[in-house]
Amino acid sequence: MQQSKYWRRLNGVIINRPIEDEITTMLSAEKENGHALKVCIGTDSQVKGAVTEFATVIVFIRKGKGGFMYIHNDSTLRKMSIKERMLVEVGKSIEVAYPLCDIFSSYNIDMEIHVDINTNPSFKSNDALKDAMGYIMGMGFTFKAKPHAFASSSCANKIVH
Repeated sequence: MQQSKYWRRLNGVIINRPIEDEITTMLSAEKENGHALKVCIGTDSQVKGAVTEFATVIVFIRKGKGGFMYIHNDSTLRKMSIKERMLVEVGKSIEVAYPLCDIFSSYNIDMEIHVDINTNPSFKSNDALKDAMGYIMGMGFTFKAKPHAFASSSCANKIVH
């Protein structure tokens, strides 16, 4: 199954340039308008028959003034255990965050990686919690899991279903 290579806004508008360029331009405009931003990156997935669909989101929060997000979807036919799928979600979020972190730093914007992993050990996804936390924090990023991981648990979740 072919991965889509593009990003889009929630309203469906496709981004026709590298996401780094889009975000740099947007951050400049947001700064000009006096908005203080925070960014949260997260991925969620859903298995539909033989296909596993992924949605990765970059969510920008305007402190006290709402927010907006960019969305990327892709899918695979590869069968995965729940733990592997959770770690693939984390990997997709880090792949997005890593090239953007210098841009966010230059605008003094805090970034968090959100994971759709339950902190309650009775849930199967919890098997991946320690690995995911180590991976994200080892890369130098701030880690948030359920119930504080709205980018993956709410935003990406709505896109992938």
